[in-house]
Amino acid sequence: MSGTEKSKREKKGEYFQKILKLLNEYNRILIVTCDNIGSNHMQRIRTSLRGKGILLMGKNTMMRKAIRMNLENNPQWEQILPHITFNVGLIFTNSDLSDIRDVIIKSKVPAPAKVGAIAPNSVTVPKGQTTLEPTKTAFLQALNIASKITRNQIEILNDVPLLKEGDKVGSSEATLLQMLDIRPFEYGLKITVVYDSGSLYSVKVLDITDADVLARFGQGVSNVASLSLSLGYASVAAFPHVVLGAFKNVLSISLGTEYEFKESKKIKDILANPDAFKQAAPVAKKDEGKGAPAKVVEEKVEEKEESADMGFDLFG
Repeated sequence: MSGTEKSKREKKGEYFQKILKLLNEYNRILIVTCDNIGSNHMQRIRTSLRGKGILLMGKNTMMRKAIRMNLENNPQWEQILPHITFNVGLIFTNSDLSDIRDVIIKSKVPAPAKVGAIAPNSVTVPKGQTTLEPTKTAFLQALNIASKITRNQIEILNDVPLLKEGDKVGSSEATLLQMLDIRPFEYGLKITVVYDSGSLYSVKVLDITDADVLARFGQGVSNVASLSLSLGYASVAAFPHVVLGAFKNVLSISLGTEYEFKESKKIKDILANPDAFKQAAPVAKKDEGKGAPAKVVEEKVEEKEESADMGFDLFG
């Protein structure tokens, strides 16, 4: 066996052991694609992930082999296999996945549209003044782009949808974007799927915030309460509504009879003698050197009375 062949085998063995070590050491994996990324860009990404995660690139066959050979002890790894295709990488981490996602998003860099490239997103040329000289008018007319000359420069009259996501960039589109100094694309790692402690889910889950979870939970509690009240079935979610409904019924009976209790007595007194509560309302203190107008005091008394009425309407 030659030294070169032995060196290759040793490297494969080391890489194989590295995969196994990472799979056993980390519970979370972000599976990413890495198209159109240069070596310098990749190095910057690795640096930004330092202390938070480890990016592993390599041959897909080696990754799949390492996983398959250890499925007996780690059957949960099998769900990763279908996603190890094309130009893929694995980010191993035990940190918060949202933080890693943010690092990946920040690592993207703008790039020009090259002829033959597949557009990763839609591109629209905005209307407005450009730096193009009037001699370029014919080129814009060939692309059916309405324009006019303003202050010896070309002005595009309308927004121009130039490319749709998935379109192949042609020479005309690439030339126009280059002339306008527009770098419409961003290249970097793209997360395709997330593996977390044996579960595999979409990257969109990382966009869910605590506020979203609380809102959904509140909506679920509201639905359970509504269903419980409609069926007359007791539940914890419906309990506050049942208590409030019972209180309103008891209060209504108290207002219609001589029976009273602490909460109903005050409302009865307001209804029996509303003028007494007007007189008991606090008078606004005079400012230093200035007296508060009587009109303001009267308005505050009226607001006090309206507040009392609103409380009555709520339970009536």
